[in-house]
Amino acid sequence: MNREKKQAELITEISGVNPLKCMKCGKCSASCPSFEEMDIKPHQFVSYVANENIEALVNSKSLWKCLSCFACVERCPRDVKPGKLIDAARQLVIRQRGQEYLSPDEIPALLDPELPQQLLVSAFRRYRR
Repeated sequence: MNREKKQAELITEISGVNPLKCMKCGKCSASCPSFEEMDIKPHQFVSYVANENIEALVNSKSLWKCLSCFACVERCPRDVKPGKLIDAARQLVIRQRGQEYLSPDEIPALLDPELPQQLLVSAFRRYRR
């Protein structure tokens, strides 16, 4: 089994989402507050996982621009949950890095003054455990 296929299966397993259910209607992307900041939009993200193009996903800025607000999850008529796929891809990257996490001293330099506070609150809720 090639690496991309294994990673796609792992993302699907972590998220509990079936990306093949997506009908590419774009409602998830239309409801995304970070749409303008993303190079790979939520509906495209689902297609990348379905097509096992994981290398592009883990190197995209979309992976870290997602607010984890799950507006895309609420809007999806097929219950695909793109936000959960994005979150699972983040977890995959973090697991691969092992102990290469950011230290608290490194974080202030990375914060953009235009960064929505919702992102910080969502990240805190999600990753505080």
